[in-house]
Amino acid sequence: MGSLAEEIKDHVKVGRKPRILCLHGFRTSGEIMKRQVIGKWPATVTSRLDLIFPDAPWPAAGKSDVEGFFDPPYYEWFQFDEDYMHYVNLDECFEFIEDLIIKHGPIDGLMGFSQGAILSAALAGMQEKGLALTRVPKLKFVVIIGGAKFPSPTVAEKAYSTRISCPSLHFIGAEDFLHSHGKILLESFVDPLVIHHPKGHTVPRLDPKNEEMAMSFIDKIEKTLTSLDAPKDEQEEHPILV
Repeated sequence: MGSLAEEIKDHVKVGRKPRILCLHGFRTSGEIMKRQVIGKWPATVTSRLDLIFPDAPWPAAGKSDVEGFFDPPYYEWFQFDEDYMHYVNLDECFEFIEDLIIKHGPIDGLMGFSQGAILSAALAGMQEKGLALTRVPKLKFVVIIGGAKFPSPTVAEKAYSTRISCPSLHFIGAEDFLHSHGKILLESFVDPLVIHHPKGHTVPRLDPKNEEMAMSFIDKIEKTLTSLDAPKDEQEEHPILV
């Protein structure tokens, strides 16, 4: 018989992959985000995740910044004014994402890029207050790539008025126009893990150090899922996993 550590390691391995609903950027698509993530991140990371890439509910109402790089169609999660203070279809967007979580469940976490990242962080905070995603289980983690806060005081009060306990992994680019906003967003989470990269507003490739950090976050999530999915007697037998 192996050591307790070996038994726990084997126990973790048989657990299911974390299932993640991936929310793409403004006026892009699920297929584009799939290419951004699967095409850039090593299989050592992506093979350990069950990634779902839906399209946002609304066709793009204007020109997309990815035209010429990725083919249409393009979609947007909600609309906003030039100051990003007033939103159209935001409540409908929240309901749409909740329906996606139900449809593709069990969903363990959200991963968002740009507009999708802003949504992912806000939804984690709002769910903890019982103000969104009330028909689905609590998110176990979020992954924020090029994120920021909603600047509207009304939405901010609902999303960030108390620090968000949901485990989070944040990607912040040195040349990202949302760099400072992404750093401010960190203050809204209890214990954020941050991966810094040298690029701009993009899903970054992972160098060896950042790959190791991403893998450590996945390790943590897998252990959480294993402990939650295990029968009660196994949870008591291996309390280190809880």
